[in-house]
Amino acid sequence: MTTIIAGGFATHEAAESAMQQLIAAGVNEDNLCSFRVNPPGEHEGLPTGGDRDESPGATQAGGGAVKGAAVGAVAGAAAGAVASTVLGPVAIAGGAGVGAYTGALVGALGSMDHGTHRNDVRPAENLVAVNVGAEEIGGDRVISIFHDLGALQIERAVGTWSEGEWSDFDPIAPPNLVDFGASGVPETRNRM
Repeated sequence: MTTIIAGGFATHEAAESAMQQLIAAGVNEDNLCSFRVNPPGEHEGLPTGGDRDESPGATQAGGGAVKGAAVGAVAGAAAGAVASTVLGPVAIAGGAGVGAYTGALVGALGSMDHGTHRNDVRPAENLVAVNVGAEEIGGDRVISIFHDLGALQIERAVGTWSEGEWSDFDPIAPPNLVDFGASGVPETRNRM
């Protein structure tokens, strides 16, 4: 097991640029790899046992959608009843339908825990990983390079590095993200 620092980038080009910067800073290519992480829900067939059925932050979204649809349908039907004097009886059904749809959407979104999704589900990204356990450059320097290059997120992990790759990377496991506190010093959030 070794310490691995990884930075996530939005594009392949940004990840390639980060790799070049790390090589220029002294990272050996044998301790550097890059790969694409699929979006949540697209990890079927993995040896880790598959993917989640839903995001941890969305567990209450179904109930919120039902409540929102009920409230929206009543409000929409009432608005449709007012409009039925001009548009006819179809306005009541149309208003109820639009109200139910809008209410379901607002109810589901309002019931989601947005912080959970950000912290516990790995986003789609182009990940650049460095085996800092085998490097003289050190983890803080790698974190600083990722930060300066605008990495979407930076994580610190303990994992297995073999044949130039992070061989036990698990795209479903929550990342141990590095935070930059008010002091500007990187700190790892412990998720274990």
